[in-house]
Amino acid sequence: MAGPHPVGDPAPLDGLIPASAAIGATERDFGVYLHVPFCKVRCGYCDFNTYTATELRGVKQSDYASQAILEVEAAARILAESGVPVRPAATVFFGGGTPTLLPADHLVRMLHSVRDTFGIVPGAEITTEANPDSVDAAYLRQLAEAGFTRVSFGMQSAVPRVLATLERTHDPERVPLVVQWAREAGLDVSLDLIYGTPGETIEDWQASLSQAISQKPDHISAYSLIVEDGTKLARQIRRGELVQPDEDLQADFYELADKRLEEAGYSWYEVSNWSTDEAHRSRHNLSYWRSTDWWGVGPGAHSHVGGVRWWNVKHPAAYADRILAGHSPAAGRETLDAATRETERVLLLTRIREGIPVATLSKLGRREVAGLIADKLIDARAAIGGNIELTLTGRLLADAVVRRLLTD
Repeated sequence: MAGPHPVGDPAPLDGLIPASAAIGATERDFGVYLHVPFCKVRCGYCDFNTYTATELRGVKQSDYASQAILEVEAAARILAESGVPVRPAATVFFGGGTPTLLPADHLVRMLHSVRDTFGIVPGAEITTEANPDSVDAAYLRQLAEAGFTRVSFGMQSAVPRVLATLERTHDPERVPLVVQWAREAGLDVSLDLIYGTPGETIEDWQASLSQAISQKPDHISAYSLIVEDGTKLARQIRRGELVQPDEDLQADFYELADKRLEEAGYSWYEVSNWSTDEAHRSRHNLSYWRSTDWWGVGPGAHSHVGGVRWWNVKHPAAYADRILAGHSPAAGRETLDAATRETERVLLLTRIREGIPVATLSKLGRREVAGLIADKLIDARAAIGGNIELTLTGRLLADAVVRRLLTD
């Protein structure tokens, strides 16, 4: 299970948010994230807010869709009563956990509740995450028929030994099958990869990249393995059962991924993401980097509307108690001041290909750009043209770049 909540202020039981959140709302996109906090087994590296069947303490997975729908309905009411315009969703994303552990009709019901409550803009991106062993062809057809447009499969690796270390349960030979079924259903396909697993070699990573590319997905994500405190993986490393991931080797993996994916026709657009073209970028994830508005439904889900950020109680039992009592499930929140919002804007926009318009930086920030060009962390041509755009080296050092931009 995930770690403690962020530090913030208590959230009111009625869920109402400050009137400041309404400022400029009609100019911002609105998305909905639905967190499904269930997994068949807990992967040793994962610190997401997920629960196996033995950890549910009396609540049932079969009741979850109805509870999530109650929050969707409450969300529209809370926004309206707070003076924030209720806008149709430009993106809807089902994440987890493993959303596809629930029957397909449960996900369909939740999607219908978003459509009935908020509306969904024409051409909206509607995604679910899925494990390769949690769906079949009929399941994917049902999602597509209900309006889902995209599925993101947790492939992680093509090497059984690496999957075993990560405690992933699927057979890598199933990946081509689920991609084929998704294509036949008319869904766009993304594949998620993880690199830097203890014991993983460059040859292993080459094999994973080759299999992912061979499936011709529309989108590929490649994330470095991070050892989170409190996870089984962290304990295994502490006991000497596994080796700590080597950051230099992870950088080599990243550079190899960027090279192979570019050669295969994929274009980098965010630190960890590549797509075949601009139309197949993950619009929902880009909304996070661009600080638009979204409502997060479910245990532990985070929301952001107009500089107000809040997070729900984490355990499904606590969530059910709040929802069924007619209370907001929000556990805490923070209202960001102007300086914090500017810091976050720079932090987040530095991650994406379009970068940051130099003219929007402070005088100090603009002065620091010159130093970053000298360090070759940004593309000089891009900066001269008006935006900060990270080079490959800069992507690997994105957090350090931003710290320098904001340091006096």
